Amino acid sequence: MAGVRRKKQSFSRIHAFFSSQEGSSNGEHALIGGPGFSRVVFCNDPECIEASALNYGRNYIRTTKFTLATFLPKAAFEQFRRVANIYFLFCAILSFTPLSPYSAVSNVVPLVVVIGITMGKELLEDWRRKRQDIEVNNRKVNVHQGDGSFDHTRWMDLRVGDVVKVEKDEYFPADLILLSSSYEDAICYVETTNLDGETNLKLKQAVEATSTLSEDSRFENFKAVIRCEDPNADLYSFVGSLELQEQKCSLSPQQLLLRDSKLKNTEYIYGVVIFTGQDTKVIQNSTTPPSKRSKIEKRTDKLVYLLFSVLVLISFVGSIFFGIATRDDLKEGRMIRWYLRPDMTTMYYDPKRAPIAATLQFLTALMLYGYLIPISLYVSVEIVRVLQSMFINQDLHMYYEEGDKPARARTSNLNDELGQVDTILSDKTGTLTCNSMEFIKCSVAGRAYGRGVTEVERALARLKVLSLPQDVTSDERHTAEGIPQTKTSIKGFNFADERIMKGNWVHEPCSDVIQKFFRLLAICHTAIPDMDEATGSISYEAESPDEAAFVIAAREIGFEFFERSQTSISLYELDPASGEKVQSVMFERLARNGSDFEDRTKEHVKEYADAGLRTLVLAYRELNEEEYNGFSEEYNMAKNSMSADREEMVEAIAEKIENDLILLGATAVEDKLQPGVPECIDRLAQAGVKIWVLTGDKMETAINIGFACSLLREGMKQVVINSDTSEFNALEKAGDESAVNEVLKEKIIQQLEEGKALLTVCKENSEALALIIDGKSLTYALEDSVKDIFIELAIGCASVICCRSSPKQKALVTRLVRRKTCKTTLAIGDGANDVGMLQEADIGVGISGFEGMQAVMSSDIAIAQFRFLERLLLVHGHWCYRRISLMEISLFMDLDEVRPGLRKQKKCWVIRLTICYFFYKNIAFGFTLFFFEAYASFSGQSPYNDWYLSLYNVFFTSLPVIALGVLDQDVSAQFCLKFPVLYQEGIQNSLFTWFGILSWALNGVFASICTFFFCVLAMEYQAFHKGGEVVGLEILGMMMCTCIVWVVNCQMALSVNYFTGVQHIFIWGSIAFWYVFLLAYGAMNPYISTTAFMVFLEACAPSMSFWLVTLFVLVSALLPYFAYSAIQMQFFPTYHQMIQWMSFNGQADDPEYCHMVRQRSTTPMTVGFSARFDSSSSSCSDTPEAQTSL
Repeated sequence: MAGVRRKKQSFSRIHAFFSSQEGSSNGEHALIGGPGFSRVVFCNDPECIEASALNYGRNYIRTTKFTLATFLPKAAFEQFRRVANIYFLFCAILSFTPLSPYSAVSNVVPLVVVIGITMGKELLEDWRRKRQDIEVNNRKVNVHQGDGSFDHTRWMDLRVGDVVKVEKDEYFPADLILLSSSYEDAICYVETTNLDGETNLKLKQAVEATSTLSEDSRFENFKAVIRCEDPNADLYSFVGSLELQEQKCSLSPQQLLLRDSKLKNTEYIYGVVIFTGQDTKVIQNSTTPPSKRSKIEKRTDKLVYLLFSVLVLISFVGSIFFGIATRDDLKEGRMIRWYLRPDMTTMYYDPKRAPIAATLQFLTALMLYGYLIPISLYVSVEIVRVLQSMFINQDLHMYYEEGDKPARARTSNLNDELGQVDTILSDKTGTLTCNSMEFIKCSVAGRAYGRGVTEVERALARLKVLSLPQDVTSDERHTAEGIPQTKTSIKGFNFADERIMKGNWVHEPCSDVIQKFFRLLAICHTAIPDMDEATGSISYEAESPDEAAFVIAAREIGFEFFERSQTSISLYELDPASGEKVQSVMFERLARNGSDFEDRTKEHVKEYADAGLRTLVLAYRELNEEEYNGFSEEYNMAKNSMSADREEMVEAIAEKIENDLILLGATAVEDKLQPGVPECIDRLAQAGVKIWVLTGDKMETAINIGFACSLLREGMKQVVINSDTSEFNALEKAGDESAVNEVLKEKIIQQLEEGKALLTVCKENSEALALIIDGKSLTYALEDSVKDIFIELAIGCASVICCRSSPKQKALVTRLVRRKTCKTTLAIGDGANDVGMLQEADIGVGISGFEGMQAVMSSDIAIAQFRFLERLLLVHGHWCYRRISLMEISLFMDLDEVRPGLRKQKKCWVIRLTICYFFYKNIAFGFTLFFFEAYASFSGQSPYNDWYLSLYNVFFTSLPVIALGVLDQDVSAQFCLKFPVLYQEGIQNSLFTWFGILSWALNGVFASICTFFFCVLAMEYQAFHKGGEVVGLEILGMMMCTCIVWVVNCQMALSVNYFTGVQHIFIWGSIAFWYVFLLAYGAMNPYISTTAFMVFLEACAPSMSFWLVTLFVLVSALLPYFAYSAIQMQFFPTYHQMIQWMSFNGQADDPEYCHMVRQRSTTPMTVGFSARFDSSSSSCSDTPEAQTSL
């Protein structure tokens, strides 16, 4: 930008880092132009002939499942991969032939309605994804127009070779090569939270040849050619070269700016686009949105297969009997089944062609018995799932007021999967943590300062298992024990101690040590001050949140860092004598421990670690000018070296100076967990859910978070597989790459085998084991020949933490866990680096935080905070699983908190549609057809009117089960959270079992036996009309259908635990609607009503026997279920029934009874603060942590 002065700082010196810009000796640059390194970018000239011939892709991205062209075929495939829909399509085609026992309209219309509704739901959900894609693709960025000016262009219109200008706090629209920035030495800060989960800022620097392109006008005649690697998924490597005039400069990851990372602490940068759209590294790390189906839906398909097998079997048996009867139907001119007129028939009843007649009857029976398979099941499940999603969206307990972000179920297909989650794979940064650090405690000269309470201490205090320190104030104690925590007014600083606050440190016994301690914090860092000219306040931009917290803490104590240059750091400092601010410039370095106050400092460090804090020991050594100059010269030479052992040279020089240090103390910062994370993890652990952490952060950071959220604890043995060791580094330099890889692979396998041996020992001793593995080791562990060993070890561990994981590795680990365990997996994350993981898991949960929406756009469910996962799984997940699975006795709850638009009234908040009930009612109905066919020698005649058949599943029986799904529950949300063990029913899938399905099927068969035989026996020879005539087919069909409608609806009424007005309307209304339908349909023209014309009004309603038979069948069919339920509840109660009795009898607050109920848990507690407390209570307090570093 013309006229704008560039910042003068030379940050390459501040960071002790300066990379040679030309002539890199890296051998990889020799590969440019060969296979895998063939990309050519014509900078600032994307329309030239050479660039056009390369035909690189657009910068458009898509996260939708469908396009306009693929919607119909893909959506149709989704519907017709359900075996039931294929069967009904087959029946719909046959209904247009003479084989059909009913009209084509009554068969085709239900199928069209069912498939149309389901496809419409899919279209609506994908349209929401499309809108989010449109928002991202239409973001604007400044692009060079060719005349030295920049103008706004949509992201989707960017081309490879375009020069763009990105300003502070904007996201990079594509993968760019940094050309220059607002700083004089062409550096910039980049935040990559969306890519690798790290919150620390990355420093990037342009090559020297382009660093002078500091204004818009200088790009008017800029032309260059970049040759680099082809698109790939590796976020941490890049090889390329830039040719500008006569210069050729090597490019490295130091110049690469990745899409979806953010520019920070830099006014603007100029960059050239090298990868767009699907070629960008973040998209290369993503996978195609999968089509997910729940396990219950897959099992339902198997159940449909079973029912279809039964249907084929009874059709086959019936056709054989029909063929035999047809063959013998005409003997010596005498007709046995005279009413079929075998003497005048076509092939359908021709005794001479009995095999053909049997085959045709088989096809007819396939259609006739189709009501064994519930066509309305899938659409009813879809309706209920949509309603479940609405309730999830409307739940105030999952509404994040600060960000105005409610929960959002972006797809409803997986609601019941929420109740069966076995393993959670979680990102760390932005998911478990808040992307911020807080200075909370410190130890100086062997004295502990700071009275803050950590999240871990707060969680333990709520359980009354931890006594807070005596010096914690009353307000802090109340906060820890459940009163909402008040937010600190200073970000990064949550320290409170009057002994050293407000200058009182000058009165402490070791004030000189305190002065050096905070002076060191104010000096030894890479933070950059940013002064607000309007207010005069200073804020800091740092490479890591730890540094920012240290500098802020020093400022609040009285040591304010305000300026830095290439050779000095300036701060305002409180003089202990006068109390006035003075200015000082010093050079000191942070190093390792000394000897003074060592024992007391170690005790404090251990206490801080137990509280989940990150600790750092501070020490110093005074250097004279000569010593410093000698060290600085050697250090800079080592940093600028291009040799392969540069890092070892740097470490050796640092070790020479870092000795004879004087200990000052230690800091304790809290890697701020999101509110409620420890409690959420503890409850999920009690529920038997395993929790893995997959993070891009370094191992030390991930381990600290593991301790903070109680996934790790003191005394827990750890299997640490880390490739960043001197031994591994030496191997990498020892020989050719393939040979080294084989050796490293063998080393990893050896470590995994040793871990398995340790796991066996731990299981024998009932000890918990944690696995911690870094990204490089994970690369070998995920290979086909090794992954079985890795997953066997990982599944046996109580906690698994994968560090430095790339997005691809996160997705591969998730896929491995899902496939090998065959259990439900849930992945949760907040950044673009988590997209692959979310898509690979059975359920993907995106955190709708303040940084980016990539994870949310690719997720199945979006929540604002990790703590909401507790209610999502333990409450909604448990309810949804039971609703979709089967019926059990439930309690009701009142909702007095609802989102706007819902009435405030006493109502149950559950959707509990049961697949078993659907099969029950269809078996009960379908087998009456089979029994009638056997009674009528399998003639293919239906006893029911066509519209009885079509409306049975739509109006007469489906609405009550939807009402049950919407308005019933087994236990209240309060008890779901109080007894997380209840969730284990879903993990073990103990409800939707083949035994339960068989029980319901037999119940349906019994109901059909009662209905058919009682109706036939009661009416077969009994005079029904006033003239003495017996009943005809139309009356028998109406009577049986009336009995079935009563039986299945009253069976539903027996399963309801809390009746609401809606349930009464739907259950009794369905029965009443049956009679209204009989009156209205029977009054229509006989051409329309056919066999139902005036039957109910003139024949059935006036007859007392009609009503008595209905009552007798109803009582007989329901008596066995009623007796079984009463005995089972009284003598063999299930886990949730025990909780119901406990609540009903007022024992909900009885600790002894509650403990007894919890003891029924089938999974031991191994992680969470409850397990931490149990472990510390049962072990000696002096037992050191056992860590096995492999």
